[in-house]
Amino acid sequence: MKALFIGRFQPFHKGHLMALQSIAKEYKEIIIGIGSSQYSHTPENPFTAEERKKMIERSLQEAGIKNFKIIYIPDIHNYPKWVSHVLSITSDFDIVISNNDLTKKLFAEKGFTIRETKVFDRKKYSGREIRKRMIKDKPWMDLVPRPVVDIIKKCNGVQRLKKTIR
Repeated sequence: MKALFIGRFQPFHKGHLMALQSIAKEYKEIIIGIGSSQYSHTPENPFTAEERKKMIERSLQEAGIKNFKIIYIPDIHNYPKWVSHVLSITSDFDIVISNNDLTKKLFAEKGFTIRETKVFDRKKYSGREIRKRMIKDKPWMDLVPRPVVDIIKKCNGVQRLKKTIR
């Protein structure tokens, strides 16, 4: 069976990694959808789709996970058509794995099987929390896999994020 796992991954963090480690054991392939892929350089979406893809690929490779592929899912801002939009990008999956209420609702309405992941300390492992720590110069590197730290440093991601809030 193939699973679809969608997120913005702003940035990809250890909570995502732990969820994908669990999912990888259960499914033949994981299709990872990078949502809001057209957005970057904003407070909510500081990293580009390409940067997020590298974060995911390198983190999963380091963790020994090989049964995945990554797709970009740009927003269309039209909830009734969103699932069809996702299906036009990738229609080859059996189950949707998400903890996002809207994602679950929209796919369930179209008849898809939905499964939630175990939540790994959501307060700590949250893109919002990590971005907040970056802005306030508080420790954040322990919340993301090592390859993500490297990518954020290389693209000056902390400075980029701070510039978006001025």
